[in-house]
Amino acid sequence: MANQFLAASGKQISRKTVARRLRGGGLYARRPVVCVPLTRQHRSARLQWCRGHHNWTEQDWARVLFSDESRFSLSSDCRRQLIWRESGTAYRPENIQEKDRYPTCSIMVRAGIIINGRTRLQVVANGTMTGQRYIDEVLLPHVRLFRGAVGDKFVFMDDNVTCHRTLAVQDCLDSEGIQRLVWPARSPDLNPIENVWEALGRQVAGRNYPPTNKNTLISALTEEWDKLPQQLLDNVVQSMVRRVECCITLHGGHIPY
Repeated sequence: MANQFLAASGKQISRKTVARRLRGGGLYARRPVVCVPLTRQHRSARLQWCRGHHNWTEQDWARVLFSDESRFSLSSDCRRQLIWRESGTAYRPENIQEKDRYPTCSIMVRAGIIINGRTRLQVVANGTMTGQRYIDEVLLPHVRLFRGAVGDKFVFMDDNVTCHRTLAVQDCLDSEGIQRLVWPARSPDLNPIENVWEALGRQVAGRNYPPTNKNTLISALTEEWDKLPQQLLDNVVQSMVRRVECCITLHGGHIPY
Protein backbone atom coordinates (compact mmCIF):
# COMPACT_ATOMS: atom_id res chain seq x y z
CA MET A 1 0.00 0.00 0.00
CA ALA A 2 1.18 3.55 -0.78
CA ASN A 3 0.67 4.76 2.78
CA GLN A 4 2.37 1.84 4.53
CA PHE A 5 5.91 0.52 4.92
CA LEU A 6 7.15 -3.00 5.56
CA ALA A 7 9.05 -3.34 8.84
CA ALA A 8 11.88 -5.83 9.37
CA SER A 9 9.44 -8.04 11.28
CA GLY A 10 7.21 -8.24 8.21
CA LYS A 11 4.46 -6.06 9.73
CA GLN A 12 2.92 -3.16 7.89
CA ILE A 13 3.65 0.26 9.44
CA SER A 14 1.62 3.28 8.41
CA ARG A 15 3.20 6.42 6.98
CA LYS A 16 1.79 8.43 9.92
CA THR A 17 3.52 6.13 12.40
CA VAL A 18 6.85 6.52 10.58
CA ALA A 19 6.44 10.30 10.50
CA ARG A 20 5.61 10.37 14.20
CA ARG A 21 8.69 8.30 15.04
CA LEU A 22 10.92 10.54 12.91
CA ARG A 23 9.57 13.67 14.58
CA GLY A 24 10.17 12.03 17.94
CA GLY A 25 13.82 11.68 16.94
CA GLY A 26 14.09 15.38 16.09
CA LEU A 27 13.57 15.08 12.31
CA TYR A 28 11.05 17.19 10.42
CA ALA A 29 9.64 17.14 6.87
CA ARG A 30 10.83 20.26 5.08
CA ARG A 31 11.33 21.45 1.52
CA PRO A 32 15.00 21.32 0.49
CA VAL A 33 16.77 24.66 0.08
CA VAL A 34 17.24 25.38 -3.63
CA CYS A 35 20.58 27.02 -4.49
CA VAL A 36 22.68 27.47 -7.62
CA PRO A 37 25.33 24.76 -8.13
CA LEU A 38 28.81 25.49 -6.74
CA THR A 39 31.92 23.79 -8.07
CA ARG A 40 35.15 23.58 -6.11
CA GLN A 41 36.42 26.57 -8.10
CA HIS A 42 33.32 28.59 -7.22
CA ARG A 43 33.74 27.83 -3.53
CA SER A 44 37.41 28.76 -3.64
CA ALA A 45 36.68 32.08 -5.38
CA ARG A 46 33.90 32.90 -2.90
CA LEU A 47 36.16 32.12 0.03
CA GLN A 48 38.96 34.26 -1.36
CA TRP A 49 36.58 37.15 -2.01
CA CYS A 50 35.15 37.00 1.52
CA ARG A 51 38.60 36.91 3.06
CA GLY A 52 39.46 40.00 1.03
CA HIS A 53 36.42 41.84 2.42
CA HIS A 54 36.50 40.46 5.95
CA ASN A 55 37.73 43.79 7.35
CA TRP A 56 34.89 45.81 5.79
CA THR A 57 32.65 47.43 8.37
CA GLU A 58 28.95 48.28 8.17
CA GLN A 59 30.05 51.80 7.23
CA ASP A 60 32.02 50.42 4.28
CA TRP A 61 29.06 48.38 3.04
CA ALA A 62 26.74 51.36 3.51
CA ARG A 63 28.30 53.08 0.50
CA VAL A 64 27.62 50.16 -1.83
CA LEU A 65 24.66 50.15 -4.22
CA PHE A 66 23.69 46.48 -4.56
CA SER A 67 21.91 45.79 -7.84
CA ASP A 68 20.38 42.73 -9.42
CA GLU A 69 17.81 41.40 -11.84
CA SER A 70 15.09 38.97 -10.86
CA ARG A 71 12.30 37.08 -12.59
CA PHE A 72 8.76 37.01 -11.24
CA SER A 73 6.26 34.54 -12.62
CA LEU A 74 2.50 34.17 -12.58
CA SER A 75 2.94 30.44 -12.05
CA SER A 76 4.69 29.02 -9.02
CA ASP A 77 6.83 25.99 -8.33
CA CYS A 78 4.89 24.00 -5.73
CA ARG A 79 8.07 22.15 -4.75
CA ARG A 80 6.19 19.19 -3.27
CA GLN A 81 9.40 17.25 -2.68
CA LEU A 82 10.10 17.00 1.05
CA ILE A 83 13.11 15.80 3.01
CA TRP A 84 13.47 14.77 6.64
CA ARG A 85 16.06 16.84 8.49
CA GLU A 86 16.92 18.13 11.93
CA SER A 87 15.97 21.67 12.95
CA GLY A 88 18.64 24.21 12.01
CA THR A 89 20.28 22.04 9.32
CA ALA A 90 18.64 23.55 6.22
CA TYR A 91 21.93 24.66 4.68
CA ARG A 92 23.93 21.50 5.21
CA PRO A 93 25.11 20.20 1.82
CA GLU A 94 23.00 17.05 2.05
CA ASN A 95 19.85 19.17 2.53
CA ILE A 96 20.44 21.53 -0.42
CA GLN A 97 19.09 20.98 -3.90
CA GLU A 98 21.31 22.77 -6.42
CA LYS A 99 19.31 23.83 -9.42
CA ASP A 100 19.14 26.46 -12.17
CA ARG A 101 15.55 27.68 -12.50
CA TYR A 102 14.10 29.36 -15.56
CA PRO A 103 10.39 29.99 -14.95
CA THR A 104 7.96 30.46 -17.81
CA CYS A 105 5.38 33.26 -18.26
CA SER A 106 7.55 35.65 -16.29
CA ILE A 107 8.96 39.16 -16.40
CA MET A 108 12.40 40.42 -15.53
CA VAL A 109 12.83 43.41 -13.24
CA ARG A 110 15.89 45.26 -12.06
CA ALA A 111 16.62 47.52 -9.09
CA GLY A 112 19.29 48.56 -6.61
CA ILE A 113 19.38 49.09 -2.86
CA ILE A 114 21.65 51.09 -0.59
CA ILE A 115 21.47 52.36 2.97
CA ASN A 116 18.79 55.06 3.09
CA GLY A 117 17.83 54.61 -0.55
CA ARG A 118 16.78 52.49 -3.51
CA THR A 119 16.40 52.86 -7.26
CA ARG A 120 13.02 52.62 -8.88
CA LEU A 121 11.95 49.19 -10.07
CA GLN A 122 12.71 48.86 -13.77
CA VAL A 123 11.02 46.31 -16.02
CA VAL A 124 13.50 44.74 -18.44
CA ALA A 125 11.36 44.24 -21.54
CA ASN A 126 11.53 44.16 -25.31
CA GLY A 127 14.50 41.98 -26.03
CA THR A 128 17.87 41.06 -24.63
CA MET A 129 19.84 43.35 -22.35
CA THR A 130 23.01 44.42 -24.18
CA GLY A 131 25.99 46.39 -22.94
CA GLN A 132 24.81 49.59 -24.58
CA ARG A 133 21.29 49.13 -23.30
CA TYR A 134 22.71 48.55 -19.82
CA ILE A 135 24.52 51.87 -20.09
CA ASP A 136 21.51 53.77 -21.43
CA GLU A 137 18.83 52.27 -19.17
CA VAL A 138 20.69 51.51 -15.94
CA LEU A 139 24.07 53.17 -15.47
CA LEU A 140 23.44 56.68 -16.74
CA PRO A 141 19.87 57.31 -15.51
CA HIS A 142 20.16 55.51 -12.15
CA VAL A 143 23.63 54.52 -10.95
CA ARG A 144 25.17 57.87 -11.88
CA LEU A 145 22.65 59.65 -9.64
CA PHE A 146 23.75 57.65 -6.60
CA ARG A 147 27.40 58.28 -7.46
CA GLY A 148 26.65 61.99 -7.35
CA ALA A 149 24.77 61.73 -4.05
CA VAL A 150 27.25 59.51 -2.19
CA GLY A 151 30.44 61.00 -3.58
CA ASP A 152 33.88 59.56 -4.33
CA LYS A 153 33.47 56.66 -1.89
CA PHE A 154 30.48 55.29 -3.78
CA VAL A 155 30.78 51.64 -4.88
CA PHE A 156 28.55 49.88 -7.41
CA MET A 157 27.83 46.14 -7.24
CA ASP A 158 26.51 44.14 -10.17
CA ASP A 159 26.94 40.50 -11.12
CA ASN A 160 28.99 38.87 -13.87
CA VAL A 161 26.38 38.70 -16.62
CA THR A 162 28.08 39.15 -20.00
CA CYS A 163 26.35 42.44 -20.84
CA HIS A 164 27.62 43.93 -17.57
CA ARG A 165 31.23 43.17 -18.42
CA THR A 166 31.65 44.69 -21.87
CA LEU A 167 34.43 47.20 -22.57
CA ALA A 168 31.82 49.87 -23.27
CA VAL A 169 30.28 49.38 -19.82
CA GLN A 170 33.66 49.58 -18.12
CA ASP A 171 34.56 52.71 -20.10
CA CYS A 172 31.28 54.28 -18.98
CA LEU A 173 31.96 53.49 -15.33
CA ASP A 174 35.48 54.86 -15.59
CA SER A 175 34.31 58.07 -17.27
CA GLU A 176 31.73 58.63 -14.53
CA GLY A 177 34.18 57.85 -11.72
CA ILE A 178 32.12 54.88 -10.55
CA GLN A 179 34.05 52.26 -8.61
CA ARG A 180 32.81 48.73 -9.23
CA LEU A 181 32.80 46.01 -6.60
CA VAL A 182 34.36 42.83 -8.00
CA TRP A 183 31.82 40.06 -7.43
CA PRO A 184 32.41 36.29 -7.17
CA ALA A 185 30.49 34.12 -9.62
CA ARG A 186 27.48 32.08 -8.47
CA SER A 187 26.95 34.13 -5.32
CA PRO A 188 23.34 35.35 -5.15
CA ASP A 189 23.27 34.34 -1.48
CA LEU A 190 25.91 36.97 -0.76
CA ASN A 191 23.86 39.71 -2.39
CA PRO A 192 21.44 41.26 0.17
CA ILE A 193 18.98 42.32 -2.51
CA GLU A 194 18.01 38.65 -2.92
CA ASN A 195 16.25 38.91 0.45
CA VAL A 196 14.40 41.95 -0.84
CA TRP A 197 13.23 40.05 -3.92
CA GLU A 198 11.84 37.35 -1.64
CA ALA A 199 10.01 39.94 0.45
CA LEU A 200 8.65 41.58 -2.70
CA GLY A 201 7.36 38.25 -3.99
CA ARG A 202 5.55 37.59 -0.71
CA GLN A 203 3.91 41.01 -0.80
CA VAL A 204 2.68 40.51 -4.35
CA ALA A 205 1.39 37.00 -3.61
CA GLY A 206 -0.42 38.27 -0.51
CA ARG A 207 -2.40 40.99 -2.24
CA ASN A 208 -6.19 40.86 -1.99
CA TYR A 209 -6.32 40.57 -5.77
CA PRO A 210 -3.18 38.77 -6.97
CA PRO A 211 -2.00 39.53 -10.53
CA THR A 212 -3.51 37.43 -13.30
CA ASN A 213 -1.53 38.63 -16.33
CA LYS A 214 1.73 40.35 -17.11
CA ASN A 215 0.32 43.87 -16.95
CA THR A 216 -1.20 43.39 -13.51
CA LEU A 217 1.97 41.61 -12.39
CA ILE A 218 4.07 44.63 -13.42
CA SER A 219 1.69 47.00 -11.61
CA ALA A 220 1.70 44.88 -8.45
CA LEU A 221 5.49 44.58 -8.40
CA THR A 222 5.95 48.33 -8.89
CA GLU A 223 3.45 49.26 -6.18
CA GLU A 224 4.78 46.76 -3.65
CA TRP A 225 8.40 47.74 -4.36
CA ASP A 226 7.65 51.35 -3.46
CA LYS A 227 5.89 50.23 -0.26
CA LEU A 228 8.73 48.07 1.08
CA PRO A 229 10.00 49.67 4.32
CA GLN A 230 13.42 51.23 4.00
CA GLN A 231 14.39 49.64 7.30
CA LEU A 232 14.11 46.22 5.63
CA LEU A 233 16.54 47.31 2.92
CA ASP A 234 18.92 48.82 5.47
CA ASN A 235 18.86 45.67 7.60
CA VAL A 236 19.83 43.35 4.75
CA VAL A 237 22.66 45.65 3.65
CA GLN A 238 23.96 45.75 7.21
CA SER A 239 23.98 41.94 7.21
CA MET A 240 26.94 41.92 4.80
CA VAL A 241 29.42 41.69 7.67
CA ARG A 242 27.72 38.52 8.90
CA ARG A 243 27.37 37.09 5.40
CA VAL A 244 31.09 37.40 4.77
CA GLU A 245 31.96 35.84 8.13
CA CYS A 246 29.51 32.99 7.55
CA CYS A 247 30.87 32.23 4.07
CA ILE A 248 34.40 32.04 5.47
CA THR A 249 33.24 29.69 8.21
CA LEU A 250 31.60 27.47 5.57
CA HIS A 251 34.73 27.53 3.38
CA GLY A 252 32.94 29.26 0.52
CA GLY A 253 29.78 27.14 0.67
CA HIS A 254 26.15 28.25 0.58
CA ILE A 255 25.23 30.59 3.42
CA PRO A 256 21.81 30.63 5.20
CA TYR A 257 20.66 34.06 4.02
